[in-house]
Amino acid sequence: MERFEKHTGIVAPMDRMNVDTDQIMPKQFLKRIERTGFGQFLFHDWRFRPDGSADLTFELNRPEYKGASILVAGRNFGCGSSREHAPWGLADFGFRAIIAPSFADIFFNNCFKNSILPVTLHEAQVAELMARAVENPGYRCTVDLENQVVTDAHGFHTAFHVDPFRKRCLLNGLDDIGLTLEYEAAIAAYERRLEVAFI
Repeated sequence: MERFEKHTGIVAPMDRMNVDTDQIMPKQFLKRIERTGFGQFLFHDWRFRPDGSADLTFELNRPEYKGASILVAGRNFGCGSSREHAPWGLADFGFRAIIAPSFADIFFNNCFKNSILPVTLHEAQVAELMARAVENPGYRCTVDLENQVVTDAHGFHTAFHVDPFRKRCLLNGLDDIGLTLEYEAAIAAYERRLEVAFI
């Protein structure tokens, strides 16, 4: 899993509440067995018109947000079904952090397992970041996991909370398999003892 320490990137504002996982990754694209390649389907029903052309009114299709890697959204982001394809798509599209007033629990947990940092801020702070992104094309901010702050070059500075265990996992790029492998020596020693016991 890719580490997350400190990331600076273009901010894309999505001033919508209750963005659910079926909009993030529509169900017709869940048939793939790979974990990669889902970025092309991200927000498909919002990004594209019925004829397949890009809907230029949608946030992620606008030129000022091209290459955005930080998404700022409304409360209850990631609600709906538990599909892990939603963070797969966000990560594959290039997002490293999502900032919102609140997240759906399962989506929130899945982000940490896919190298995405979900940051919970007060609604007024989220609104301020959105306003800055709208008013300043190409607006960038920095999400610093080590120091647990969100900053920009124009004076915005706020702290955020993150569970210490999840922080350690992201800082070190540890998913469930990586966490298990931290005990590889102990596991190998146990297996050797089992082999001796059954000889």
